Amino acid sequence: MSGVAAQLPVVDGVPQLNVEQVCEGIAQQGGVTFHDPAIAEEKRKCLESEQAVRDELAKEWSSFIPADKTSCVYESRMGGDSSYTELITCLEMARGVRKLHEEAAAPGHPPRTIGQQ
Repeated sequence: MSGVAAQLPVVDGVPQLNVEQVCEGIAQQGGVTFHDPAIAEEKRKCLESEQAVRDELAKEWSSFIPADKTSCVYESRMGGDSSYTELITCLEMARGVRKLHEEAAAPGHPPRTIGQQ
């Protein structure tokens, strides 16, 4: 873990992220003008999607280790735009990498090569 992330406190619960900015940006990418009524609809869909991801994250939160929670929350807040989708992706990837490392370190496990399934 990086020095900065090591200094951050462990995150006890699913953080409150401000997903307004990211959803506004996503919605505006598809709009013709800033007055396009489709922008409001796209933003609403994005906000609903982010809430659904947050709900799923709350169910899985205890399955992630504290170091990954701290690191991924820190990463998801960098740059200003936050997303629960980005946060859960980071956590799942960290868990997957850890599992691969554990499997590779298991006694009698042959080393994997790139491209090997």
